[in-house]
Amino acid sequence: MLDLISAGLVLMMIGLGVVVVSALRGSQGGESQLKGAGVVMIGPIPIIFGSDAKWVSVAIALAALLVVLTLLAGLA
Repeated sequence: MLDLISAGLVLMMIGLGVVVVSALRGSQGGESQLKGAGVVMIGPIPIIFGSDAKWVSVAIALAALLVVLTLLAGLA
């Protein structure tokens, strides 16, 4: 159990580092356009949002995978 907690903390720190590095690289001048999407899971129900049709379709596919994994985990 402790190993999973440690792995989660390490992944959160890596994610935070990626966000900081990305923000610093993006603020060095020039115009940039942000496109992306996200999925918020409330139980087995996904809420999908995004700014680009391509990334929203990717988020829908990932949300469907998460729903299937959630349902399979509930059966086990």
